[in-house]
Amino acid sequence: MRQTGWPGLRARLFHLFFLLRRPMTLGARGLVYDRAANSIFLIRHTYVPGWQLPGGGVEVAETLVEALARELAEEGNITMAAPPVLKSVHFNRRSSNRDHVGFYLIENFSQASPKLPDHEIAEAGFFPLDRLPEATTPATLRRIAEVFSGADISPYW
Repeated sequence: MRQTGWPGLRARLFHLFFLLRRPMTLGARGLVYDRAANSIFLIRHTYVPGWQLPGGGVEVAETLVEALARELAEEGNITMAAPPVLKSVHFNRRSSNRDHVGFYLIENFSQASPKLPDHEIAEAGFFPLDRLPEATTPATLRRIAEVFSGADISPYW
């Protein structure tokens, strides 16, 4: 039964305050794998160090897969040609205390043209699995090991 009057209003205000003070965030990242070349797509942002998997935050009224598709297009000119495979979900404790990331494998895709640098992406490209950039982030290396080497899936990003 819904509360009315001051107790109900107070409960709704408290709930709103809680959501504004401690919002949960959700992101999607993808491991774009070119099986023929045994290579993966990585990006290097202009505002954080290291090479990492493409992806970003889920916007209001957007699904994880829609966010992933948008981020792949923005960060790599990549279009998924088939649904991605959800590999795992991780708690990103480095970002905030309420951030989670859905991690997907994408093997069926096209790339309209190589991604050129812009205000967000300093560099982007495909790298052979045995010759990843030296500055590949630890989280990216963990995801690669989980997918290709059978490493235990960490609950943390």
